[in-house]
Amino acid sequence: MAMRRGLKPLRIIVALVAMIAIAVALWQLQAGKDGLIITHTEVGATPVTVFRQPSVTSAPVVVIAHGFAGSQQLMQPFAQTLARNGYIAVTFDFTGHGRNPVTMQGDVDEPTKITGVLVDELGRVTDFARKLPESDGRAAVLGHSMASDIVVAYAVEHPEIIATVAVSVFTRKSTATLPHNLLVIVGALEPQMLKDEGLRIVNQVAGGNAVEGRTYGSFADGTARRFVLSSGVEHIGVLYSQDSMRESLHWVNDAFGRTSSGWIDQRPRWLALLFGGLIALAWPLSKLLPRAAAAPMGASLTWKQLLVTAIVPAVLTPLLLWKAPTDFLIILLGDYLTLHFLLYGLLTAAILVLIRLRSRRSAPHPTRPHAQDLDLAALGALPDPAHPRVAIGALAIAAVAAIAYNIFGFGIALDSYLFSFMPIEQRIHLIAAVACGTIPYFVTAEWMAHGQSSKRGAYALAKFCFLASLAAAVALNLQKLFFLIIIVPAILLLFLAFGLISNWTYKATNHPLPGALANAVLFAWAIAVTFPMVIR
Repeated sequence: MAMRRGLKPLRIIVALVAMIAIAVALWQLQAGKDGLIITHTEVGATPVTVFRQPSVTSAPVVVIAHGFAGSQQLMQPFAQTLARNGYIAVTFDFTGHGRNPVTMQGDVDEPTKITGVLVDELGRVTDFARKLPESDGRAAVLGHSMASDIVVAYAVEHPEIIATVAVSVFTRKSTATLPHNLLVIVGALEPQMLKDEGLRIVNQVAGGNAVEGRTYGSFADGTARRFVLSSGVEHIGVLYSQDSMRESLHWVNDAFGRTSSGWIDQRPRWLALLFGGLIALAWPLSKLLPRAAAAPMGASLTWKQLLVTAIVPAVLTPLLLWKAPTDFLIILLGDYLTLHFLLYGLLTAAILVLIRLRSRRSAPHPTRPHAQDLDLAALGALPDPAHPRVAIGALAIAAVAAIAYNIFGFGIALDSYLFSFMPIEQRIHLIAAVACGTIPYFVTAEWMAHGQSSKRGAYALAKFCFLASLAAAVALNLQKLFFLIIIVPAILLLFLAFGLISNWTYKATNHPLPGALANAVLFAWAIAVTFPMVIR
């Protein structure tokens, strides 16, 4: 009792510290926009955002393009860095991405189709940007990952583009003379093939002896090229690295012959504080949830049963889906992920049912009082330890509260500072479709890992096996599922953060379902709003 009394003030302290952390983080993140005019508009159906200082009356524009499964929000660090240094920064959502309602059509590997559509879209946005009243008509382009190929292709076709920045580059469009003034940035933790590609591009000018961190050619004739590594970051972290911001700013300054304040976006620490605060706040809030069961619910598996239940679906799922047709949704890769979640969950459920049936057959039958010794009401009131009673109303309230915290507590922050999270009309039904896969997976995974005698580490084992199964799926079908490699770190972070929250939810409610549904809805939502819409 003394420990429980001591926990209450601790929960209050944690809640206060978490709310202070959230407030400080939001204040600092908003401070990065201070002194900027940020305008949202559209070019045709393409959502566009313009960043500039009020004092800017004649300045170059830098058009910034996101990569595969990205959106405008992901490129905010570049936009705010450049805008705070006197440029007009323009971001947008490519066709099929973010809040762009237009669906891509065709084969994503066909350069003359989808790639051509994206190059044309970049051209329309760049034309719009160069005609802004505050623009001096000069332009540079910056693109990440998929968009590195798009911006290079566009700048090759349009030699009037003064400078190009290609982040996490892969392209075959560059030549020894075009695009003009090309900077290549790759994260130091990215695959070696991207680093090799960066050096190859610079060697078109350097003659085969290019090294990282050295500028070759001349800005005067447009032949300047440079390859740099952003220290300590991978494919997504490169977008938030101060090395990336600093190199990009210096590059466009040199290309346009300008000087600036040198202000650099520093949001990673504040994003960490914001989401750390949101995670921490979930602990004291979880204690407000109603208890749904008198005893902890779950499978209560032995280690042998747990290993079988965790490993068998991880092995079978990628094998069964290896040759199966998975193109049934318009969200690229989202359809495969939906099937992977669904099949994995169904296999886990089947194993849990078999274990339950075997346990029933082998368990001794308990002796119960004869009906004639008790009236019927008393007989119905006898507790059944194997099947604790569940308060359905409390279960529903806890599930709704957990889902709301995940979607709105985290969703608003994600949508504001990381990626497009709030769905447009064309994506709402996709959330429901993906949830048909995520719900079976998360419900069975949570049930498997919990119970009165659940094993420590069961939850981590379940999630590790799922990630291993995704890795196996990619290895079996690398061409089709290559981009899953990029999102596995993001899935791992989501598993860690929301697994912690679901564990607190379970301890408060004694039931796995609220946390399972909250995670299932969050993952379905994130998949449905993130991956590009493509008609194949």
